[in-house]
Amino acid sequence: MKTSDRTTSGNDRIPRPARSGKKSSARSHTSHGAADDGAGRRSAPGAAGGGHHGTGRVSARRSHRKRSHVRVVLAITVALLVLVTAGAGWVYLRLNGNINSFGSDGISADRPTGSTKGENVLVIGSDTRTGGNSALGGGDKNDVGRSDTAFVLHVYADHEHAIAVSIPRDTLVTIPSCKLPGGSWTEPQANTMFNAAYSVGRTAKGNPACTQNTVEKLTGLRIDHTVVVDFEGFSRLTGVVGGVQVCLPQNIYQRDLDPNRATRGGLLFAKGKQSVSGQKALDYVRIRHGIGDGSDIGRIKRQQAFVSSLIKKVKEEGFTPTKLLPLADAATHSLTVDPGLSTADKLLSFVMSLKSIDLHNTKFVTVPWRYEGARVAIVEPDANDLWSELRNDRTIDGKDASGKNGGRRAATPSAPATPSAPPSSPIAEQPVSGTGIAVTVQNGTTVRGLAARAAQTLRDHGFTVNGTATAGAQDHTSTLITYGPGLRAGAETLARLFVGATVQQAGGVPSGSPATGITVTLGQVYADNPSATPSSGRPSPSSPASASSSAPASVTSGARSGDDGPCSDLSYG
Repeated sequence: MKTSDRTTSGNDRIPRPARSGKKSSARSHTSHGAADDGAGRRSAPGAAGGGHHGTGRVSARRSHRKRSHVRVVLAITVALLVLVTAGAGWVYLRLNGNINSFGSDGISADRPTGSTKGENVLVIGSDTRTGGNSALGGGDKNDVGRSDTAFVLHVYADHEHAIAVSIPRDTLVTIPSCKLPGGSWTEPQANTMFNAAYSVGRTAKGNPACTQNTVEKLTGLRIDHTVVVDFEGFSRLTGVVGGVQVCLPQNIYQRDLDPNRATRGGLLFAKGKQSVSGQKALDYVRIRHGIGDGSDIGRIKRQQAFVSSLIKKVKEEGFTPTKLLPLADAATHSLTVDPGLSTADKLLSFVMSLKSIDLHNTKFVTVPWRYEGARVAIVEPDANDLWSELRNDRTIDGKDASGKNGGRRAATPSAPATPSAPPSSPIAEQPVSGTGIAVTVQNGTTVRGLAARAAQTLRDHGFTVNGTATAGAQDHTSTLITYGPGLRAGAETLARLFVGATVQQAGGVPSGSPATGITVTLGQVYADNPSATPSSGRPSPSSPASASSSAPASVTSGARSGDDGPCSDLSYG
């Protein structure tokens, strides 16, 4: 056996070459150019296979360099693969470590049936006191976690449309049976504020499962996923994207954020458009007092504008790994999610599924509501009509977004289709009749005498005019019609006389507007051409009354699109 074929085992040693007066074959090769034939014999220079004197050395060196080069390339490739794999694993483990999830055992067994159409995601903004949230305005760390805001995000089956429906925290609802930390279940609680569901169990982290149960009971929609974002997570997210564009109608001071302050305090926000992040972004979405009508509804409108601006910023940055990974790290750091989104791959997969949704096709609305004393009540059947539209994947502007029928509106099984009346038919030509409808007229412009002129037009059509006044703000572009409980039909009839008028239920309306009854606040469009009312009393194409949607006007009139600028529709603030 050749010594090169032997292996060492235990105390075996590799034998040394025998000593002789001659040098080893390796040395002879170096000194004399003789080559070993592989069996210990040397060949003379110039022998077959040896070539010209010195050629063997050159060939050996070249071969050695080639083998060395290949080994270096392979080593670098392996090292890169190891680094990339390790890096991906590190990112995955980091994101996974960021995510907290709540147990599915608190989700009620009495749930709406699942849908094969779109997905429904409940997003909860929590002012939980745990972690670093106290320092950001979350209050005493020993206090109970509460829900600050909530909306249902419906992603339509075509993955090209989405809608976020806000639910005011003061809404009076029935909180169904919910699980307590000890394992027992509560009795249902009727006529209770919506945000109380998150506090069931009185824990610092809150009870997202109970809020999910409440939303499913309220809407009849099966919630596929629930995501809770706390103060710290929100602050991190706005910082990573480099700030979010917002717009303020006036200067905002410290007392506007904390009405218990004895003095006005320092300036928090200057009037106009600006970029905010971190604590300032948090202050913006939490401001309620000292701006607009001071209501939670007005704050919801600002929050919708903020989320809209945030989505726009993220989409502009692009869904590249360089942008997405820091965003994912910040977003997941303080998220609490349902078990279905409890790993990084599940959460990122869901986020990536939203990237094709167009900003204009992303709508923000508030569930139809009215004031019930100091609280808020759901308006029916308007709210039920809205949930029905979502269950059937129909957008609020009447499109079928189920991914079928090529985007054509799906037929409603419960009601036979009624042919639209041709322009010359008696139905289409029916004039506007205001008999039995009382209206208050306000001038929302600086044009003198406009309210009196509009009031006369209304009397000519049979409306009762309760009075005329100057609106609290004279910067209205379009005409705004607000109405109290049960007066939607009259408001829509009134809208037929004003081109492009917006119809909106009372509440969260400009300061100085009556909270009940029907009020028309005239805008500059009417001032520029007060005679331009829809022909023969028919609704104009831009009027909410003419929308080809079965969603109620109380929803469509207040909708915000994701591509709206931060300074658009500042009447909420």
